[in-house]
Parts: sequence; structure tokens; C-alpha cells
Amino acid sequence: MMGELVRSVGSPEVRASHADRDRIVEVLRVAAGDGRLTLEELDERLEAALSARTVGELAVLTSDLPETAGGPGFEEVMRIEQVGSSTGRADAWVVPRRLEIRSAWGEVTLDFTDAVITHDSLDIDLDLRAGALKLVTRPGIVVDTTGLVTNYSAIKERRVAEAPVVLRVRITGEIEYGQIVVRPRRRGLGRR
Repeated sequence: MMGELVRSVGSPEVRASHADRDRIVEVLRVAAGDGRLTLEELDERLEAALSARTVGELAVLTSDLPETAGGPGFEEVMRIEQVGSSTGRADAWVVPRRLEIRSAWGEVTLDFTDAVITHDSLDIDLDLRAGALKLVTRPGIVVDTTGLVTNYSAIKERRVAEAPVVLRVRITGEIEYGQIVVRPRRRGLGRR
């Protein structure tokens, strides 16, 4: 639901505008009108929305509401397209429900260690040519690559400690002449 908002401002730690708050207030009012929130919950969330400082704080307020509660204009799809370069998401980025990655001759890194997880699953539709997709995980994040078509490619996965599942990442699509690396955060020297 917050995909469009986060995409328009770039990062969840960016300061929220009056228009951002107004959009969330409208989503909350519609959800209450549909019977999804009690009056007490609506009051609490409206107060939090009007006092929210960042886009990430706003995202949490609608994380348990269905996508349709936002009406037209709200999407849960984030897109990453790049050729010949490296890009990624790190720090407190808001994890969408769906992520489309189109990458050739480069690297895409998704760092989940400090990510804002508002859904229980993330579907990644991948089209990777001669490059790499790196997922930096934390306990509770499970990655499933069984729906992925690989051609002259490798999947390397280092397991993290067992923990209750907070996010299931399903990767589908195709990878040619590339690799997927799933690993926990590296320790020491602040490197990831």
C-alpha cells in the first residue's frame, strides 16, 4: 500500500509531507468505513498519522490493511531496472509485497537487516542476465528459489540461525550467466 509513497520520496526515513499524511488518513478512514478498524483503532492511528515524521512511520499504520483499502493509485509493487551498474536497497527501506527486478551486467543487493517488514511475504519476479542478486538476511527471513529457472547460473545460500518466520521471500523468473547469493550480515568493521 505504501509502495507508491516510498517510491515517490525514495526512502522510508525521508520526512513525511502533509500530502503523505493526508493520503494515509484517507486510507484509514476508508478502512474504518469498511469495518476493518474500530473507532478506538481509528483514533489511535489518525493521531499517529498526523504526528508521523517519516514515511516509514506512516507505512506501519496501514501494514495490516488490504491493498484495496488504499483505492486507486496505491501499489505494492516496487521495480528495480538497471544495466551495467550496481543498485540496491538498504537501511530502513519498506519491503513491498512484490518486487520486479530487471538487471543485466550488474549487481542488485537487498539488505533486510534493518528493513521495515510490513507483510509476511515478498514475491520477487526476477529477470537477471550476467549479474548477481544478493540478499542479506536476518533470522526469521526464509528465501525460496524453487520457482526460479537457472541457465548457467549458481545459487549460494548460507543459513541464518533458526527463528520464527517473519518474511517469506519467493523468487521466480529467470537467471542466465549469473548468481544469487543469500547470506546473513557480515560481522565486524561495519561491513555488510
